[in-house]
Amino acid sequence: MLVDQKHPSSSEPPQSGQHEDQPVVVIVDDDPAIREALSELILSAGLQPVSYASIAELLKCDALDRHGCLILDVRMPGASGLDLQHHLVQAGNLKPIIFLTGHGDIPMTVQAMKAGAVDFLTKPVRDQTLLDAISRAIALDSARRAEIAVTRRNMACFESLTAREREVFAKVARGRINKQIAYDLGISEVTVKLHRGNVMRKMEAPSLGKLIQSWATLPLAVREPDQPHSTINAFESFPYRQIDG
Repeated sequence: MLVDQKHPSSSEPPQSGQHEDQPVVVIVDDDPAIREALSELILSAGLQPVSYASIAELLKCDALDRHGCLILDVRMPGASGLDLQHHLVQAGNLKPIIFLTGHGDIPMTVQAMKAGAVDFLTKPVRDQTLLDAISRAIALDSARRAEIAVTRRNMACFESLTAREREVFAKVARGRINKQIAYDLGISEVTVKLHRGNVMRKMEAPSLGKLIQSWATLPLAVREPDQPHSTINAFESFPYRQIDG
């Protein structure tokens, strides 16, 4: 693998709305022969490759927003693969990354893996080794996207609650019974039962167990509003284009 192979250019991601569920494997490497070889391999596995010669070129497109993973070289002109990983981590963007480089060393590998890389591979790499890493990365991205979808849905339900219902919800989730909640909030137990019923209805929870599960999916800043947390909004797109190429 990693030889010059001819195939159609794949420097542009699929247009929005086309094959939205198909994973996109984003390749960033300054060696055109490697980009072509990787793209050919990924196509042979039934996946959609998109290749770029630099981080700056990648950031001009919206490929980072798509379902899939990144294959990054470490050392390239301009911003490096590690630079991009650092910015993504700082922004709370957990896009799965596979590093593929001919210039790796132990400290670099440790740095990348500690920051959440799926794998750190050296060139040349066996086809199956890389495909296995891609499979793990895409599965990880699918799971994370599913978790985000659940959190967004539950947040939309949570935002429909009144202030008092949110207070009752928080106490129920922490294991307080109706009598204790009534005492904590200075209201009657009957009122607590009324609010609790409204919470379950609005949160679309058919049981107490499901209600507590939905609470656990809410962002930490919602569950613990009095504690200091990062100001990063996990649902907002990171301004990738701020990275200098």
